[in-house]
Amino acid sequence: MSYGLGAYKKTSVNTASKEQILLMLYQAAIKNCKKSMEAIDQNNIPDKGLYIGKLQDIVIELNNSLDFDIGGDVAKELSALYDYVVFASTQANIKIDKEPLEGCLSVLTTLYQGWNEAVKNIKQDNGTSKVKEQRA
Repeated sequence: MSYGLGAYKKTSVNTASKEQILLMLYQAAIKNCKKSMEAIDQNNIPDKGLYIGKLQDIVIELNNSLDFDIGGDVAKELSALYDYVVFASTQANIKIDKEPLEGCLSVLTTLYQGWNEAVKNIKQDNGTSKVKEQRA
């Protein structure tokens, strides 16, 4: 990776909001899930393990960041989905089978889309309230 690209990525993470970081984590998990599936198709066992490991690291971090006191049932449901992704990706790694990863990809994509929509709504609501404040 060139220095400029690395510096750009570091700056974008350091200046991102919590919501943007969450979306970046989902994007990276989805990317690593797809790359691990490609590695299985190419019978590239070392890369399969590498990408599944990265996928699991991200999902475990997402799971560890859940606040069950605030999130309640939603946090419990997310935790169960994250557990599924870790379990299914482990099965894919052991069996060298991309089918479990397809389920992981489906879950991650659905969660990403949901969070992306929620972030858009939050930004829209914040923009609306700021306009109201300026008018007052």
